[in-house]
Amino acid sequence: MSKFKTRAVAILALCIALNVVGSNIALLLKLPIYLDSIGTVLAAACFGPIGGMLAGGITALLVSFTDLYSLFFMPVQLLIGLVAGLLYRRVKPNTFKNNWWLALAIALPGTLMSTLITVILFHGITSSGSSMLVQLLLGAGMNRVAAVFLIQIGTDYLDRFLTVYVVTLVYRAVRYRLPQFN
Repeated sequence: MSKFKTRAVAILALCIALNVVGSNIALLLKLPIYLDSIGTVLAAACFGPIGGMLAGGITALLVSFTDLYSLFFMPVQLLIGLVAGLLYRRVKPNTFKNNWWLALAIALPGTLMSTLITVILFHGITSSGSSMLVQLLLGAGMNRVAAVFLIQIGTDYLDRFLTVYVVTLVYRAVRYRLPQFN
């Protein structure tokens, strides 16, 4: 039993590290996607909603040292971990045919929450590269909430689709080596 706990803690730590590195790469390169939830979704696929929420929450705390905005978006990370964990209870991430709808189902609740956070707390502008796209729409005369939601849904879906695809690849590779994930 101790071997499993050690392995689980190590995998959870790797998931968190993957989130932190991805987030900092996206921030540094000002990408319009976030890359901060691959580890959260992988932890949710492997350990369920609690594992996903744990990875997402710790990630938000750690990334806040380099990007203070991430602390305000911790509820989004927690929601992504919860939703992904609940979905992966029903659908194992070992096939690519479910990726498009899994990405949408994981992205949509987080998009709604992050839109509210972005509009209410930051008036539509954060440290992410997608804020440049929001500014373009605002400059064209679009409503602030509509502009943030439109950009957020597009970037969140793209980010979660990439996330679900990577999680599927990793899960397929790991499940043979770690039979407790089957």
